[in-house]
Amino acid sequence: MTFSTISALSPLDGRYAGKLAALRPLLSELGFMHRRVQVEIAWFIALSDAGFDQFKPLTPGARTYLLGLVKNFSEADAKAIKEIEKTTNHDVKAVEYWIKSKFDARPELQSAAEFVHFACTSEDINNTSHGLQLKVARNQVILPAIDGLIAKLRDMAHGYADVAMLSRTHGQTASPTTVGKEIANVVVRLAAVRAQIAGIALLGKMNGAVGNYNAHLAAWPDFDWEAFAKKVVETPEPLGLGLTFQPYSIQIEPHDYMAELFDAMARANTILTDLARDIWGYVSLGYFKQRLKEGEIGSSTMPHKVNPIDFENAEGNLGLANALLRHLAEKLPISRWQRDLTDSTVLRNMGVAIGYSVLAYNALMVGLNKLELNREALAADLDASWEVMAEPIQTVMRRYGVQGAYEKLKEVTRGKTVAAADLHALIESLAIPDEAKQRLLAMTPASYVGKAAELARRV
Repeated sequence: MTFSTISALSPLDGRYAGKLAALRPLLSELGFMHRRVQVEIAWFIALSDAGFDQFKPLTPGARTYLLGLVKNFSEADAKAIKEIEKTTNHDVKAVEYWIKSKFDARPELQSAAEFVHFACTSEDINNTSHGLQLKVARNQVILPAIDGLIAKLRDMAHGYADVAMLSRTHGQTASPTTVGKEIANVVVRLAAVRAQIAGIALLGKMNGAVGNYNAHLAAWPDFDWEAFAKKVVETPEPLGLGLTFQPYSIQIEPHDYMAELFDAMARANTILTDLARDIWGYVSLGYFKQRLKEGEIGSSTMPHKVNPIDFENAEGNLGLANALLRHLAEKLPISRWQRDLTDSTVLRNMGVAIGYSVLAYNALMVGLNKLELNREALAADLDASWEVMAEPIQTVMRRYGVQGAYEKLKEVTRGKTVAAADLHALIESLAIPDEAKQRLLAMTPASYVGKAAELARRV
């Protein structure tokens, strides 16, 4: 069967392929191969500058050519490496052989070919390649998507700062808030975890088969290989990798930073799941309407429906993402003795976990952009919920020492339909200063919002 998006096993490469085009070149096997080539070339060029008599500094032309292999790496190059892998049955060795094949007709490079992958174990290449993949995916896709959501939600928080809304605690009517303040809560939470995602150092190790520079020191025992490896890892691209050096490892980089990153992403996704469910509920209550799209159908049998499908889609994909992210975070830091291979196959699913996250972020943005506030529904809900005014009345009663304030309001309001007139009659009967009475009489559910508007505008 010829492969097409409709025959893809994963919906990320099938139904949703077009929505993840930016992520696919970065976290696919193509992206992984590209970064492996980058690491091998960076190590090779650095070795030429290490001062070894057996490997003289490369000429400018050779350096430009080598860096061009990285810059111009293509799908055809990746397929050529896969062809080599059919013989080697080893993916990193296939990359080494592919690079050496590019030295043909270049005597300067041919004479130094044995310094490709010199003293490296496969994991020196793989762990740094994963770091590079995560760096570019974080900076170019993940953070911009989260930033877009934060910006959209902040605009909504400011725009709806003064729009009163009935709260619901335990699903029951509760002290009013504003639409903007409830959205501001999400902005603050999301901004905090966004900073954590951005601030996690991405680590790389280049220290050989079990982390001790054994092979390196066998070849050049007096050379400071640790300082050299640190320089390659931390020198900015393209001559280095622009990662943070990991000095202690077994054969593999311990992956603790990955666990931290994936945990932080999972927390962001949990916050956004909370948002998706709340917006879904507000649409159900009629607080928000959704702009119609020409030709779109909400139900196959009920023509009136406009379903909150974007928020449902986001919630489902956030759940899938978090199942994978949490498995990655729990599994990756565990390796039997100095190395087992379970991390390798799991790490190939980084793109799947991040892909479901990005798919959800996109769905949320589409859904948020469809929303229209239904001010009439919000106002009607507030006006039908005068029982929430029991809180300010009994609190003012307590201020002035009225005995049994809470109990009196409970008797009037609990489990009952409360009208403004009922509460006003109670207020008039209270032994409190007239100024306090007038202030309470002037309050309505729509005006009893505390500092909500100020908090929303301040975010």
